[in-house]
Amino acid sequence: MSSTKKCAYVQSTSAQSVLRCKFCNKSFSTRGIKSHEGSCSRKQDKKRSDREFAEIAVHVVEAQRKEHRKDLNRQRHRRRHQTAPTSNTGPLQSAIVDASDDQHADNSVSGSHDGMEYHGGIDDVMSIGGDSRIRSDSDTSMLTSRTAAAAAAAVPIACDTFKTEYHPNSGRAPCIETFSAFGHPLEADSDTSSLPIVDNEPWQPFMCRADFEFAELAHQAALNKDQTNKMLQLIWQIVEGHTKFTFRSHAEVSKAWDRAATQMTPFQKDVISVPYKKEELEFDVHTRPLWDWAMDLLEDPLLAPHFVWDAQRLYKHDGTDFRCFIHEPWTADRWWRIQSSLPDNGVPFALILYADKTHLTSSGHVKAYPVIARCANLPVHIRNGDGIGGGRVVGWLPIVPTDSNEDGKLSYTNLKRVVWHKAFVKLLESIILYSKTGFAHKCFDGIMRWLYPLILLLSADYEEQCVMALVRGLNSNCPCPICLVPSTKLYDLSTTYPTRTVEDAKAFLELYLRDRVAGEAILKEHGLRPIVNAFWEVENSNPHETLSFDPLHVNDLGNWGNHLFEELKICAKALGREAEATIDEQFNVFPRWRDLNHFKSVMKISFSDGNKLRDIAKQMLYAAQSVLTRNEDPVGYALLQLLDVHTEATLAAGEAELVVFETRLHAYIDIQGENLTKNWNFPKVHALTHAFSDIRAKGASRNFSTRPNEKQHGPLKRAYLRQTNRKDVANQVLKLDHISLVSELVRSRILHFDEDRQKHIMSQRELENEDMLDDQPFSGHLYLGAPQVPVSLATVEEGNASNRAFQDFRKKFAKFLNNFVVANNIPLADGVTWLRPAANDKLQEHRYLKVNYESTVNWKLATDYLRCNPSFHGCERRDCALIRTLDKDGNDKNIFVRILFMFKFVVGNHTFELALVSPMDAPTGSRRSVDRDLRLTRLRARPPALSEFISLQSIIRGALLVPDPAHNGDFFLVDLVDTDMFLRAKTLRS
Repeated sequence: MSSTKKCAYVQSTSAQSVLRCKFCNKSFSTRGIKSHEGSCSRKQDKKRSDREFAEIAVHVVEAQRKEHRKDLNRQRHRRRHQTAPTSNTGPLQSAIVDASDDQHADNSVSGSHDGMEYHGGIDDVMSIGGDSRIRSDSDTSMLTSRTAAAAAAAVPIACDTFKTEYHPNSGRAPCIETFSAFGHPLEADSDTSSLPIVDNEPWQPFMCRADFEFAELAHQAALNKDQTNKMLQLIWQIVEGHTKFTFRSHAEVSKAWDRAATQMTPFQKDVISVPYKKEELEFDVHTRPLWDWAMDLLEDPLLAPHFVWDAQRLYKHDGTDFRCFIHEPWTADRWWRIQSSLPDNGVPFALILYADKTHLTSSGHVKAYPVIARCANLPVHIRNGDGIGGGRVVGWLPIVPTDSNEDGKLSYTNLKRVVWHKAFVKLLESIILYSKTGFAHKCFDGIMRWLYPLILLLSADYEEQCVMALVRGLNSNCPCPICLVPSTKLYDLSTTYPTRTVEDAKAFLELYLRDRVAGEAILKEHGLRPIVNAFWEVENSNPHETLSFDPLHVNDLGNWGNHLFEELKICAKALGREAEATIDEQFNVFPRWRDLNHFKSVMKISFSDGNKLRDIAKQMLYAAQSVLTRNEDPVGYALLQLLDVHTEATLAAGEAELVVFETRLHAYIDIQGENLTKNWNFPKVHALTHAFSDIRAKGASRNFSTRPNEKQHGPLKRAYLRQTNRKDVANQVLKLDHISLVSELVRSRILHFDEDRQKHIMSQRELENEDMLDDQPFSGHLYLGAPQVPVSLATVEEGNASNRAFQDFRKKFAKFLNNFVVANNIPLADGVTWLRPAANDKLQEHRYLKVNYESTVNWKLATDYLRCNPSFHGCERRDCALIRTLDKDGNDKNIFVRILFMFKFVVGNHTFELALVSPMDAPTGSRRSVDRDLRLTRLRARPPALSEFISLQSIIRGALLVPDPAHNGDFFLVDLVDTDMFLRAKTLRS
C-alpha cells in the first residue's frame, strides 16, 4: 500500500467513532469493542494463571533436579564401592566414568530431548508443558516421538509397512513401521528413567497387600459375616503362634479329608436291573448302609448318652388330676405298641426317612433324588438340628428319564415305581435281617439291649407318599395313601374311613399274579399298583402307618398357599386396587416379631417358600379384616372365617377346630353358589383328618414334618454349583456331603473339648458372671440387654416432654417406687421412710429384653425377645407383653401392656428392673360382630397420660398386638403367632 493510500485510510477510520481497549490499549470501533474486551480479558486471565503456574512449576522442577542429583550421587557411590575390589581401571578411567556420570546427570536434569536445552526460564517451562502445563523428564510421548522419527528414517517403504500420522497439535512426527513392529509399543531407552504407573502401595486404601488379598478372596468365595470372622480368627491364631498350621496346597487338604472320611460309613454304589419291554434297564443306586450309619451315631460318645429306648407316658398335674401329654415319638402310642410286640429286653431302633426329588440348578435340567435319615431315638433338638445327630443323606435314588414316546403310559409309570422300590430295597438291605432278629448291644447306661431297627416315620409330600405307598394318585378311586376314603368324599372331614393294611395289599398283589384281570380290577378299586413294596421287607414298618401328616405341604404350601390365599387375592382384586393397596399397607405396618417374616406387600407377589406362606397366613386375618367385610364382600368375609382355624393346638382343641373348619368350608362353598370355580374335593383337605391321629401315634408334628428335611437340599445344590465340574454328579456331590458329615463329627469333638477345658480353667463364679451375648441362653426369668449411657431423671423428662405418657415422670415414679418397696418388704436405709428420687438421680435405659416362660403346650421353657427402641433398624419398635397384676379388689389379673421405656434404677444395695408401660385394659364396650365371627381378641389402650410403672418381673411373656386401622387406639391380639398364645387367648376369652 502506498503512503498516500495509507494516509487516506487512516484519515477515514479516524473520522469514525474510535475507542481504546482498556486491557491492550488498542483502538477499535464502537461496534466491535465490547466483544474484543471480553476476549482480551479472558486471554489476560489465562496468561496470568499460566504465569503463576509456571512459577510454581519452576520450583517443583528445581526440587526434582536436586533430588535427582542426590540419587545419582548415591548410585555412583554404590557402583564405586561395588566395583572397587575387582576393577582393573586406573585413576584416569575412573575419572572418565565419573565425568560421564556427571554429564548424564546434567542432561537428565536439564530435560534435554532432541537437542532442546532447559535453562530454567518460565517461558521454557511453558513451551515444554503446552496445554498439559508441564511434563516430567520421562514423558513417554516425547520419547516415542524421538524414537519413532529415527525409526521412520530407517524403515524402507515396502508393501508391508504402516504409516501413522498424528494430529498436528500432538507435535508428533509421522511414524512408519514394518508389519512385525506395527501395534507394538517401542521400549524406552535403557538410559531413560520413567515414573511408575502406580505408586509403591497399589493396594490403597487397604492397609496392606495381605488385607486386600484376604478381602478379595472372601468376596470371591462369597463368605458371609460369620465365616469371615472365623477365617480371620484362625489367621490371627496362626500369626500369633497360638495354633499349629501345616497345609501348603489343596492336595494336602484333600488328603487330610480322605484320611478323616474313614471315620464314618461311606457311600457305596450298586446297580439294579429292571425288565421293561423285553429289555433289561440298569440304574445306579448310591446308598450309605442304614445300619452302619445308625451304629456310627450309637457309638459316638457325645451322642450315646442322649439315646432313648423305652416307650414312655408323660403326665402333668393340673391342680386336679394328672393330664397326659405327648411330644417325642417315644411318648406316643405307636412306640408303645411296637415295644409291646418285641421280645423282653427288645427296644425299637427307630428311623425317620424322607425322600423327594429336587433341582440342583435353577433351570431344572439337573435333578437329584436324595434320601435323608434321622434317628427317632434322639431328642428333637438333636434330631432336627444341624449337628452330627441331625438329618443325613443316606441314599441317592435313580430317576427314570422322561421319554416323549412312553410318558403317560401305565406301563412306563409302573416302571418308575418298580425302579424306586428296587432301589429303596438296596437302602434298606442292611436293616432287614436285624428288624426280624434284633441286635444285642451294650448301651451307654451299661444295659445290654436287643435293638430292632424299623422305619417309624416316613416324611414326604403327597406325590411322594403315593410313590411310597404305591397308590395310583389323585385320579384313583381311593387317592389317600393312608385310608380308603372314596375320591368323591375328600372334603368330608367328619367321617372316618377304614385304614389301609399291608395284608390286604399283599393279597391283592397275589391275586394279580394269578389272575391279571381280577387282580387289576381289585387293585384299581383300592387305588393300588401291582408292585412289591420295599417297606414290606422291614418288620414294624407298615408304610400306611409310617406315612404322616405334613404341615408344610398340606397347610402352608397346599390348603393355604395354593388355594385359600389365591381365593383371597381374587376377592380383593374384585373390590379394586384400593382394597389390594390397603391390605398391602397393613402388611407393611404390621409390628415386627422374632421369627415372623415381615412383608411390605403380598397381593401381587407369588411365593413358593412354605415358611413365608405360613407367616402370611398368620398376618392375613388382621390385615384383611377391615377390607373383606360382610357388607362389602360376603364371599371374602366367609373366606376370612376359614383363616381363623388353628390346627396346631392341643388334640382336643385341634379336633374341635377341624369341625369348625369343615363347617366354614361348606358355608363358603354354599355362599358362592353357581359362582363357585374351585373344586374343594382334593387330598390335602382330606389329609387334615389324619393330623391328630398321627400326633397321638407318633408325637408332635415336628417329628414328621418335612420342613427340617427340605432345607437339606440347600447344601447339595451349593455343592453341585460351587464345587463340582458338572460331571459324574452323584459321586462328586455325595463325596462332598460325606466330607460335611466328617467335618461335623470333628467339629462336635472340638466344641466338647473347648467347653470341657473352659470349665476347668474358669471358676464357677467366673462362669456365672461372664457377660452374655444377646443370642446366648440365660438362666432365670429375665435378661436385660442393649444398655444405654446412664442419664438423670430430669434428662428423661426433658427428652420426652412432648410425649404425654412421660408426663409427671418423676412424681409418678416416686409414688410407684415407694409402693413397690413396701409391697415387696424391701428394707430401706435407717431413718428413711419415704424415697424421694431427685432430678439428678440417674437411671440406665435398656432396649432389649429376653423373657423365659413355661409353655402351656408342652410345659417346657420358651423364650420371647422384646424390643423397646426408638429406632430399631430405622423404625420405632415398642413391643407388648402379658403381665401379672392385681385388680382393684386385690385379685390376680393378667393384662396386656405396651412397653414404653425399660430401665434399671439403684436404691442402696438394690437394683430394680422396671418399665413404663401403656396398659391395654380400657373398656372396649360390647363385642363387635366381626370380632365374634373371626374370633378376634380386641384390646384398647388407656390414654397416654394414664401410663404406669411396672416391675419387669411381672411380665409373663411377650405378646404381638396389631393396631386396628378402623379404630384408633384399638388393637388385636395376634393369637396365631404360636400355640401357647392361642391357648392363653382362648382362656382369656372364656
